[in-house]
Amino acid sequence: MEKKSTSRRDFVKRSLVAAAGISIIPRHVMGGTNFIPPSDQLTKAVIGVGGMGQGHLDYEGTRLLAICDADANHLSSTLQKVGSGVKGYRDFREVLQRPDVDIVHIATPPHWHGLMSIMAAEAGKDVWCEKPMTRTIGEGKKVVEAMQLHGKMFRLNTWFRFKDNFYGMGTPVKKLKKVVDSGALGWPLKVTISGVTGFNWKFYWVGKENLTPQPVPSELDYNMWLGPAPEKPYHPHRVHGTFRGYWDYDGGGLGDMGQHYIDPVQYFLGKDNTSPVKVEVDAPQQHYDAIGTWRRITYTYADGCQIILDGENSDKDAAYIEGPNGKIYNGFKSTIPNIEGLINSMPDPEEQITVFSESVKTRQKFALNEENGHRSATVVNMGIIALRLGRTLEFDPVKQEFINDEEANRLIDQPMRSSWAY
Repeated sequence: MEKKSTSRRDFVKRSLVAAAGISIIPRHVMGGTNFIPPSDQLTKAVIGVGGMGQGHLDYEGTRLLAICDADANHLSSTLQKVGSGVKGYRDFREVLQRPDVDIVHIATPPHWHGLMSIMAAEAGKDVWCEKPMTRTIGEGKKVVEAMQLHGKMFRLNTWFRFKDNFYGMGTPVKKLKKVVDSGALGWPLKVTISGVTGFNWKFYWVGKENLTPQPVPSELDYNMWLGPAPEKPYHPHRVHGTFRGYWDYDGGGLGDMGQHYIDPVQYFLGKDNTSPVKVEVDAPQQHYDAIGTWRRITYTYADGCQIILDGENSDKDAAYIEGPNGKIYNGFKSTIPNIEGLINSMPDPEEQITVFSESVKTRQKFALNEENGHRSATVVNMGIIALRLGRTLEFDPVKQEFINDEEANRLIDQPMRSSWAY
């Protein structure tokens, strides 16, 4: 790092000092007689504007003040798009130091999600983070701790548990939850997530082995892009649109789509406070750096419920949800008689806050927050660890660690480069 790029510990010290200063000065003094307090107008910054970050620029009820990206081209093109009044940054720590930013949107590659979320909370910001919530189980635990310690609101950017039609089901998840809660399918349940049931695993997210080092382009601060990830020679396939193919930054198609697909299952199965106790994998031997494909991943919960990820679409007749008493298929076709009548007779699920600005203003948790988001991210990361090791793993959902497997547990908390270590 350059000398001016201080350690994370120094950043935290400066953030605490800044936060202390803010709490002493009344907001009407800081902003003048026409100042609109954050309770009426929320401000935000977006970190990472090369891909998914473009979608965060105009989200609900907030005013954009800052954007940040390690790539100067991404930064300049986005500044032209958003117009005057928005400042651009290459170092996200400068954004976090701004006292006038209420919410930080984190739309970077996943190897940054956990650390940036924690640092944003330490700097007094609420957080809207892209999926997957974190790249490791250990990072997820630390994000939960940070949000609770600093009293910050957190939103994970996958929304299918509370809005929109859910992929191949062609219906919102609310209907699925009502059927499951009715008991009409029986128990335990098996959920199959595959192309047959309407879910594409995107196996084009694979890495390349034996990459030849390339010169770093002048517009990219590669050292900052890597951040906490291991230092490896630059190659264009490692960054930007193809980073998902490398274990250092993501988890392939499972990392990309896993939380979209699995989070609603955790919700309608009532598993938001727990994790599977076993994960089994059927896959080729994975490369140490470049991610490959897999055939099947099976998760089993303590009560016998299962989630099957069928990467080869091998079960051509698979139901999406199958229980002892009935099935629900792609397109919400079902063996349950008069399923719509059953749904209409059931009470609606508990109300959730589904607009993040409301969560920020009321200080009540968002529908998909750091706690339940961590649990669904853990399902994804359990599968990634089992794939990397190529074997069945048993998991303790209370201790959140693997049972009698030191090698697997070493992948729960993975080393960071010293400048970024916790």
